[in-house]
Amino acid sequence: MFTRKSLSVFITTFLRSEAYSYKALHRNLRSFDYKVALVCIATALVLTGSYYFSDYRYLVSLLQGLGLTDWAKQFRHAMTLHADAGFYQPIYWASVIIICYLALPAICIKWVFREKFSDYGVAFKGSLKCYRLYLLMLVIMAPLVIYFSATESFLKMYPFYNVQPGESLFPKFFIWESFYFLQFFALEFLFRGFILHGTKHRFGFYAIFFMTVPYCMIHFGKPMPETIAAIIAGVILGYMSLKSRNIWLGVFVHCSVALMMDVAALFRKGALGSETVWSNLSNLS
Repeated sequence: MFTRKSLSVFITTFLRSEAYSYKALHRNLRSFDYKVALVCIATALVLTGSYYFSDYRYLVSLLQGLGLTDWAKQFRHAMTLHADAGFYQPIYWASVIIICYLALPAICIKWVFREKFSDYGVAFKGSLKCYRLYLLMLVIMAPLVIYFSATESFLKMYPFYNVQPGESLFPKFFIWESFYFLQFFALEFLFRGFILHGTKHRFGFYAIFFMTVPYCMIHFGKPMPETIAAIIAGVILGYMSLKSRNIWLGVFVHCSVALMMDVAALFRKGALGSETVWSNLSNLS
């Protein structure tokens, strides 16, 4: 029954989005679709800006090039030599992502397209429509996180804020996780909000796959299994957003999995105590 109902919901979502696209194309068949063009250009600018500015060294070189050598020295010192440099670096990275992913898309929606943010998935209405799929994804991800948390590439990457053994989690780790979660909201707003809902009138159901391409590319440089998983997650989260017309389940999925990954990595590194429990769980998987 669940499979039949899920298939019915999938078909309904597909037909609804395709009908919406067909009507939009029929109304604007002979006019230039400036909205899709602006979404693509804005996305390219956002990803370019976040790629360069998320590396603090680029900002240092930029400040030096502008003749602001004192600022460049102070910023470099904070990022490299300061006692809390390991905390400042991930906070800076997350702040750049949050600003880049939110600012330009929000400007386009509010002042260029003159549309509501709720049209791009920010409203809470209907956010629980796919809660079963959300729970299923967590059930699938939990054992995978436990397994891959034992790999060298995983431990080298996570958590971005590296808590030292014996260091208290409060307040720095909690502050970092707050920035990390806000970064996931910004990410979902850009990909499952701005790109997906900003192009569905043109591409219909296939806006999901259009959005998945740049979403996969921002994972380049991470462990390969995670990058491949991003393709699957991009399609599933895109479908969830297209069906429910909001981004919140995607935010919840990302925050939940990210927290599991960070906690697993901390246990493996001994920052939260003995890793015996995790070793036993890995042996069972």
